[in-house]
Amino acid sequence: MGGSGMHIINDLKLKAMQAPASKPLSFSILLSSSLLLIFISSSLHPAQADQPLLTPIQKDTSTNLYSVSAYLKTPLQHTNLHLDLGASLTWVDCTRRYKSSTYRHLLYNASLCLELDTGIYGNCFKRPGPSCFNDSCEFFPENSVTRQVAIGDILLDSLALPATDGRNPGKLGLDSDFVFSCGTTKLLRGLARGVTGLAALGRFNFSLPAQLSRAFSSPLIFAICLPSTPSANGAAFFNSAGPYYFLPGIDLSKSLIYTPLLLNPYGGTVITYPNRPSDEYFIGVTSIKVNGNAVPLNKTLLAINQENGIGGTKVTTSTPYTLLHTSIFKAFTAAFEQESAALNLSSITPVKPFSLCYEADKIASTGVGPAVPTIDLVLQSDDVFWRIFGANSMVSVKVNGVDGLCLGFVDGGPNPRTSIVIGGHQIEDNLLQFDLVSNRLGFSSSVLFRSTTCSKFNFTTNK
Repeated sequence: MGGSGMHIINDLKLKAMQAPASKPLSFSILLSSSLLLIFISSSLHPAQADQPLLTPIQKDTSTNLYSVSAYLKTPLQHTNLHLDLGASLTWVDCTRRYKSSTYRHLLYNASLCLELDTGIYGNCFKRPGPSCFNDSCEFFPENSVTRQVAIGDILLDSLALPATDGRNPGKLGLDSDFVFSCGTTKLLRGLARGVTGLAALGRFNFSLPAQLSRAFSSPLIFAICLPSTPSANGAAFFNSAGPYYFLPGIDLSKSLIYTPLLLNPYGGTVITYPNRPSDEYFIGVTSIKVNGNAVPLNKTLLAINQENGIGGTKVTTSTPYTLLHTSIFKAFTAAFEQESAALNLSSITPVKPFSLCYEADKIASTGVGPAVPTIDLVLQSDDVFWRIFGANSMVSVKVNGVDGLCLGFVDGGPNPRTSIVIGGHQIEDNLLQFDLVSNRLGFSSSVLFRSTTCSKFNFTTNK
């Protein structure tokens, strides 16, 4: 690996994206038939070390999941991948239409295979190809939404993302030794339409952020800003602590609150590896407040049990809504209902999977969403909290033809592995920075409060 895989691409050779020779093509993003088309200038220059990178994030309304865009293979091909905060190794469907002139299999006895520590290798008795090779290092790619697992060869190939100055995208930066696993078409079930694999952003030495950090000799820091709408893209930043500028020129890196990232000693994936901690991101929620009033909780559920990894709070992009341990859920919804009654909100028949819904036209609107009780996830001290406003706590629904708003928190059952799972809806239009150098999470709370959204990054180049 190392920095040897870092290059700028001199010739994209994408015939469908050719610009006239007299008119260089600028970087712009168009959303058509749910597919993102990225046009990159053909006039490119060598990349530099310590190079921040960028990719758009799309929301899929049919699944309420998120995907990122990247370029893979040679020649480079635009690829959509499911965004997974907790996965360890990126995987791509190699069983159909995987064509590249630069892919290489990883042999089971290579030092890189030993470093990956998968513990498995295999032979293939079918026609040789990307997903079939003898004596190959193998991995268990997993769909974190359906909890389905496959087994696939590990490959190395080219991956490219646009560089950025924090304001706009720039030239493509290339990692020619990107490590990933082959998945299967069946493993894509349950993910957003149009994705052909999974982008792993977890706490593993070969996650997407970790590999980009090494390839570009940059700090292992990345940030995501999930869009709340499918009509405009959010943004993910790699190799950078900022700036992250969103229109009309607001640097969201300047307004972050920090809390330590906690290590869960046990992984929660279907396939676990001995003596390897979880690749997911845990934070230390110590209490929950509704309208400033503490919710009575069994606080032992909020800590990670060091003997078995049960409990605690994690952040995920593979669950649409926040899941709460049943006892936490009951106390929390009772507190929210009590505070809502004080605001004279009219409850209506709930819509699954939610348990508490209200008439939408009886709730006033504010710059940060419906005027409902605020929710605070209190962290390492009472003055450090993640505030959730109406835009992130409430979900629009239809109840017998009537517009409703439901509390977007779901009962996670009496015996969940993790007591609080913060889901995608709660982190939309919030910027989250994962600083693996300082081992901390930076969070903005709702960027609506700063008169911007996660869909207001300027995905056009400066001429």
